[in-house]
Amino acid sequence: TIVGTNQATEQVVGTVRARTSALVSAKVSGRIRTLSTAIGQEVKAGELLAELDAAEIGARFEQATAALENARRELDRYRTLLTQKAVTQSEFDAVEARQRIAGASASEAETMLGYTRIQAPFAGRIARKLADIGDLAAPGKPLLELESMGGLQFESDVSEALAGRLHLGETLSVTVASIGHPLPGRIVEIAPASNPLSRTLKTKLDLPAAPGLRAGQFGRLAIPLRATANVRVPAPAVIQRGQLEIVFVAADGRAELRLVKTGKRLGDAIEILAGLDDGESVITTGHATLREGQPLIVEQPAGEPAK
Repeated sequence: TIVGTNQATEQVVGTVRARTSALVSAKVSGRIRTLSTAIGQEVKAGELLAELDAAEIGARFEQATAALENARRELDRYRTLLTQKAVTQSEFDAVEARQRIAGASASEAETMLGYTRIQAPFAGRIARKLADIGDLAAPGKPLLELESMGGLQFESDVSEALAGRLHLGETLSVTVASIGHPLPGRIVEIAPASNPLSRTLKTKLDLPAAPGLRAGQFGRLAIPLRATANVRVPAPAVIQRGQLEIVFVAADGRAELRLVKTGKRLGDAIEILAGLDDGESVITTGHATLREGQPLIVEQPAGEPAK
């Protein structure tokens, strides 16, 4: 038998997500007139995603623009009258104030009109479409989900007991079913407070680029626990007979049968959880036909004296 150490780990499930994502919604209400995007489409920062048909906002802008033009003409007229001493300074100041108010109203209306054109807040890829042409857009109602292309993260809810073992900057193993090998994930965020309902802390790890890795995939995070001593035997030493796992050991020149409970396979060895003590000699060859108490003949390798 072999005595070794086994690094126990706790598996915590989680999800692969984009490092940056946003739900894009409108700031004003209106029917969606155009929605020139498709799921998976790449967009640039500031690119037009959708346009709203908001006639009342357009009418308000026209009204504010006309009022501003009228206020400017009146201000020019009063400026001429002031130089001719035909109006008082206070009358001119009142007209000037009205012109500033009209300018602010026109600026506000222009801003509202700009809200009917919904643009991408950053460069990325369309992950979901939550509305279509003809739907009514309203503030707070998402239209699209946009994900950045700057890398992926693994997000997991880690229990309070395990979170104490984690440290920012530490690298842990993340397993995703579609990837044929574990990925190294670097911890970049650990929530400072736990969720009072689940008693877990949100933890995020940066993942390296890998073929087939996509946002939304399921994965497992391996959190190391303390190392424990274990007993291992060569894999051929374990015999499976029905539901029983058997190992023969050599004791006083005879074969002794032991019922064992196995654990994980560690390379060419198998972990023995119960039924075998450290230091016992296990039989690895010619044991398929052995019986309890059968005498053993130990063959010495060529060139070695008999013992």
